Amino acid sequence: MKASKIQKITVHIPRELLQKAMGRKHKSITDTVKEGLEYLARAQTYENIRQMRGKVKFSIDFDKLRNDEI
Repeated sequence: MKASKIQKITVHIPRELLQKAMGRKHKSITDTVKEGLEYLARAQTYENIRQMRGKVKFSIDFDKLRNDEI
């Protein structure tokens, strides 16, 4: 991931949820929150892609592609 500007935030979350998310690896709170936000961003991207299913037309012949003829 490219370097970006850092934004400092304050969040109010249940302690048990934070401890569970941090797990046994004892990651820092910052690393845990960052990993969670990255996961949510990926999930949103995947959902956007899934919503495109059946809406994109390809000009590729998939049978030829499967047989490595392209």
